[in-house]
Amino acid sequence: MTVRSIALFVLAALLEIGGAWLVWQGLREHRGWLWVGIGMASLALYGMVATLQPEAAFGRVLAAYGGVFVAGSLLWGMAADGFRPDRWDVGGALVCLVGVALIMYAPRGG
Repeated sequence: MTVRSIALFVLAALLEIGGAWLVWQGLREHRGWLWVGIGMASLALYGMVATLQPEAAFGRVLAAYGGVFVAGSLLWGMAADGFRPDRWDVGGALVCLVGVALIMYAPRGG
């Protein structure tokens, strides 16, 4: 279940961050409405993927996903835009990923 959950978080990040990047490119970089439309479709798919998480609590899934989003956004920026995070960016992303692990995968009684 943990491997499935992590895979879903990665897919969700690709869809959301990629979709937002496509909208950004379409509007800010003047690449056109086709980019915006594809980006919006990707964002809609992100919302659907989030529902596939094995955890039933919406708040927990979205809170944990926030940490994945932070780390994924830095990685996307590196790959797509040549962004180079500094040590504070990396440290912050690691803190977020520790938060993901605590929220989603810590043992719970009951």
